[in-house]
Parts: sequence; structure tokens; C-alpha cells
Amino acid sequence: MKKIFFLTLLVFFRIFAFADEGMWIPLFLGYNEAEMQQMGFRLTADDVYSVNHHSMKDGIVLFGSGCTGELISPDGLLITNHHCGYSLVQRHSSMEHNYLHNGFWSKSRDEEIATPGLTVTFLVRMEDVTAAALKGVESSMTEAERNKLVEKNIKDITKAATEGTHYKAIVKPFFYGNQYFLFVNEIFRDVRLVGVPPESIGKFGGDTDNWMWPRHTGDFSLWRIYTDKDGNPADYSADNIPLKSKKYFPISIKGVNENDFTLVFGYPGTTQQFLISDAVDVVVNVQNPVAIHSRDLRLAAMKRQMEKSTAIRLMYSAKANSISNGWKKWQGESKGINECHVIEKKQKEEAEFQKWVEADNARKAEYGQLLSDMKKVYGDYRDKVKVNTYLSETFIGIEMVKFLYSNVLKVVNAAASSTFTDAQFDEARNKLVAQAESYFASYNSDIDAECFVELMSYYFTTQDSKLIPAELQRYTTFTKADWQAMFDRAKNRSPYFANGDKFVNFTKNAKRKDWAKLKDHELYKLILPAFDQYFVNYEEMSDLRAKLDLYYRTYVKALMEKDKDRTFYPDANLTMRVTYGKVRGFKPADGVEYVHYTTLDGVIAKDNPDIFDYKVDAKLKELYENKDYGRYANEKGELPVCFIASNHTTGGNSGSPVINADGELIGVNFDRVWEGTMSDINYDVNRCRNISLDARYFLFIIDKFAGAQNIISELDIRTK
Repeated sequence: MKKIFFLTLLVFFRIFAFADEGMWIPLFLGYNEAEMQQMGFRLTADDVYSVNHHSMKDGIVLFGSGCTGELISPDGLLITNHHCGYSLVQRHSSMEHNYLHNGFWSKSRDEEIATPGLTVTFLVRMEDVTAAALKGVESSMTEAERNKLVEKNIKDITKAATEGTHYKAIVKPFFYGNQYFLFVNEIFRDVRLVGVPPESIGKFGGDTDNWMWPRHTGDFSLWRIYTDKDGNPADYSADNIPLKSKKYFPISIKGVNENDFTLVFGYPGTTQQFLISDAVDVVVNVQNPVAIHSRDLRLAAMKRQMEKSTAIRLMYSAKANSISNGWKKWQGESKGINECHVIEKKQKEEAEFQKWVEADNARKAEYGQLLSDMKKVYGDYRDKVKVNTYLSETFIGIEMVKFLYSNVLKVVNAAASSTFTDAQFDEARNKLVAQAESYFASYNSDIDAECFVELMSYYFTTQDSKLIPAELQRYTTFTKADWQAMFDRAKNRSPYFANGDKFVNFTKNAKRKDWAKLKDHELYKLILPAFDQYFVNYEEMSDLRAKLDLYYRTYVKALMEKDKDRTFYPDANLTMRVTYGKVRGFKPADGVEYVHYTTLDGVIAKDNPDIFDYKVDAKLKELYENKDYGRYANEKGELPVCFIASNHTTGGNSGSPVINADGELIGVNFDRVWEGTMSDINYDVNRCRNISLDARYFLFIIDKFAGAQNIISELDIRTK
């Protein structure tokens, strides 16, 4: 084990100039310091991460469970993306106070809105604990024995790291379990909404512009962290006080120019750079096409109804947003992988790897069958991915179907089971009443009817017949009219599964024997075999993934032995990372070249009152017409909105600070360009760009548009 660990570290820390690619562990950023400074960084690695004094890492948070945020004032004020807080703002909104549509700006601390359930997490420290995590592990152990021992070791590590404190700790594997790192965190539970622009700014361009460049979206929101009187994490209380920031970022309005150094700090979610060609083929040719087409159908149904009513738009905005993000990303991912010939590139790398293995008898003995064994597993895995992608994107993509399986079925089973007393049945039914009232409050049957008809038709006409459960084969002859008739019966006949008021009334008044009969309802005959297949198949997929992870652990170890001069960095896994690059335009296609920034001129050029996503706010247009940009215009008199750079980012980096050479905030990361979304699998510096909101634009919105001088006054804004 010691030999493997030493080799991993040796290769991991080999640094080359101007790599752009890479998501680096901040604990070891000293190894990158020379390269960063050569690229223009004027600070040190110790300024970025230190446990001996306050550093940039003390101003970074994991926002919720999947975004990044950063502190921008001494009093716990943080900024993240509009889309990171979108569902939370929707939760606070109503027709009377539609903060999504109109925006919200607190004029005092007393007006800030508590958000129960929202947490932010600070990293206290991280530590390489590979030796402790793998203590006692022997090569002769089975995988189950190894996992059991590692799990015990990790439990001991986290207990020792947090004993006597209010901190939380987690240990995560890197390089498929070749390394382990401890993360000690402090989690704050009282986080309040301070300000958010209207979605005509914060979501400008909607799904059409999502993942695209040029971009003109003011994607930001403001929140404040509160503590108890002693500065410790606490549940919401009116007596809580704003967090006293250990570190916060000054904001630069000096400007962003081509080739400027940029550093992005945050919590990237998932990358898979070590996938072999078979895995990439599954993503591009099995998983993505099904998911993309299914979501096409769902989004079309939602948008048709959302255009008709502000109430429906408010009801479905967050739902549509969550569906569309992956839908658009997967299209760009497949496009990039195909155009950059990533599968062929991987196949070439595998051939070179196998040649290296065959050249040495010891390597041949250890790794000779590795790739062929992996490819055999992918042969089984391919169909299982197809089964569950179809089921999750069609059956589970229908709101009524999810509700019937996740909520209603519990009462049906309770009614039919002799082990449930009448009192237990009544308890289950009463719980369902509350669930149904909440569910139907944000449900539109016209949207769900179209989704049901289109998704069922798509599944039964395009899925391989051999992969459809035997009990469902009879539905392969159904027409769209048949599916519409089935939905209409669900809406208009007892128990009225798609009619809120009537279903709630049925739930309250139907007798137990009537509930028991529902197990034979035509909808349950349709969906139960599908869910049974899904969960059985899911377990089989999990077993195959575990087997593949074991192979990948060996494969990555072997790659590090083979390519001693290659820079290795661990895949993203929602732990704190640093990536750096330069502000750069790019050429996505022959004859097309993009500059590195956009301006308010582009917002106005896209203005279209007939399209919701392109309706420009009247006050924003007035500010534009008067060129009332204050101190936020660039040297040309333009108001910058967004810019792009070559930082290697992914999901989870939403809201990450974009920091200049002097450690000042110049922007907030919120997206990647569509042509480069393949960077989760294959980073290409020629086309992979992260998209960031220019600090000058969000300051302009707070200052000139919202007039929130109370917010501006607590910021450290740098002009030199």
C-alpha cells in the first residue's frame, strides 16, 4: 500500500505551465503556486488556503447541498447564483408577493426573510488521511472485507476529528479509493434572503440561452448568515446576529480583460475524466438521446401552459428549470464528445495502455485482462442503463405516476393488508390528505395529461421490446388516443387521481374496502411492473458500478505508473477545489469567433415583449436609454454583463467566486458554454469555457436598478 500511495502523490503533484485543465485540492496548492504566479497571480497559495490564518477558503461556502457561495461583507452577506436560490425564492413567493417575478430587496436587516432548511457549510480544514483510512488493508482481502475495514477506519477518523466540537466531518475517496481525504466542516442553519433581482434579469434568456454564449443573464442572489450571540451555528431565532466574517472578498470594478488571470474557488460536483471508451459510448449513444427527447416532451407541455397564465408560470417555473438544465447540458455534451472524437481518443489511449501492459511480464500479470474485463462489464451495463433511463425519464417523469407510487400506494397497501388495523389505515389516509393538498396546489392536469400521453407513447414505441416487462407488452399497440382516454378516466372517474378537489374528497370519505380495490386500478397495473423493473434493475446496476469502481481503482493506479509525466488531478466529488485559467474568447465553429464579454447592449438587442424569457424590465431599459451606469461602465462606456474564461468548472461551481490576480472578486461563476459541457468527461482548452456574471453588472443592479444603498454600503468596492 505504501508504494501505491507514494506513486499517486508523486504523479498528482507534477505541474506544467498553463494547463487550464484541473480541479486542484487547495491543501496542496503550493505545488501549483509557481504556475499560477507565472500566469499572473500576485498572491500565494497560503493566501488561498491556510489553517494558520484566515484565507480565501474561509470566505467560501457550500450553499445548500449543491452550489457555492462567497462572503462579500464583514456581516455575513453572501452572493450566489439566482438559479441556486430559485426554488427557495419560489417558496417565499405568492401571487401577492411574487418575488420570482418582481424581485426582492430588503431595506433593513429586519426585512431579511428566514429560509428554514437552507444551510451553508464552511470548510474548517482538510487532511490527507489515506494511511489511516487504509490501515490494515491487505491485497488478499475481498472487496467486502476491504470496504468493511475502511468504513470502520473512517468512522474512527471522523470521530477523532470532531470530538468535543460542534463540527461535522466526512471522509471521501479520491482516485476511486487510491486516496482518502478528511473534511472538517462548520454548518450554519439560519440563512436569510437579502436580495434577488426579478427573473427578467436573474433568468434572462431562460432555457434558450441556458448553457449558451453570448450570455446576458444577471444570475445572482444575496443571502445573509446568522449565528447565536456567541457566533456559533444556531436554528432561526429573532435574537440571532449576523455572522462576523473571518474572510470576505473585496469587489473589483477595475475591469476584466482578455488574458487576465482568473481563479475559481468552490464545490464542483461530479466529473468522470477516467472513463473508458465503452462508458463514453453509453453516455452519448444510450443515455443522453433518451433523456433529451423525453425532456423535450415534458418541457414543451409545461411551456405551452406557462405562457397562458402567470399563476401556472409561478407554479411550474422551478420544475421546468430543474428539467431543462440537464436537458440542455446533455445536448452540448453529446455534441462536444462527437465533434472532438472523444470515443476514438479514448480507444487510442486504451490501445497504448494495453501495449504498455504487454511490454512487461509483471505488468501483464497484474493488468493484462483489466481492460477486457471492464469492457465485458459494460456489455451488461449498457442495456441496464437503457432500461432505467427510459423508465426514469418517462414513467417517473409523469407527476401523477410519481404521486401514485410514492404517496397513494402506501394507503392502498395499508387498506389491503390484514396486518394494518383500522386505526393505522386512518392514520395513513389522514397523512395522504395533507400530502395531496400540498401536491395538487402546484399541479396542472393539462400539463400532466400531455406528458402522460407523449411519454407513454414514446416509451412503448421506441424502447426495445425485449426490455419492456412482459406484463406491459400489451401496451405496445396503444395509440395516443388510447393514452389520452386512460388519463381522462383518471381525471374524471373515481378516485379522480388527476383532479385535486375530487381526489382529496375521495381520500377523506372512501371506505377501506374501496381503497383496497385500487390495487387493481388500470393505472397501477401499468405502473407497478415498471417500478418493479426499475428497482430490480437499479440494484443490478449498482452491483455492476461497484465492480467497475474496483476496476477503475486499479486502472487509475496503472495509468499513474504508465504516465509518470502526466498531470493527474482527482475527479470532482463536491469537495472544495481550486481551478485557474485566463479570460479568453473562443472559436466554436469554422468562421465563428466569440469575444470574451457581453454588455447591456446585448440585453436590449434581445428584448422581445412577446417572449417571456426576453422581456426586458422597463426600469432597466430606462437606465440603458439614459446610459445611467454610474461607476460600473467600462472604458468604452458599455455596461459589462458577463465574461468567459478557461477555468475548469462543473455543476456545483454555480455561485463560485471568480477571483482576479489580487484576490478580489470580479465575477460569479454560473454556467459553461454549450460547446464545452463535455468537460465533465473530456476537457478541451480550445472550446471549454466557464461563464461568469461580471461584478460590475450585479453591483449596477443592486445600486442603480434596485436602489439598495443599504447593501452597497456594506461592500468593499475597489476601483484601483
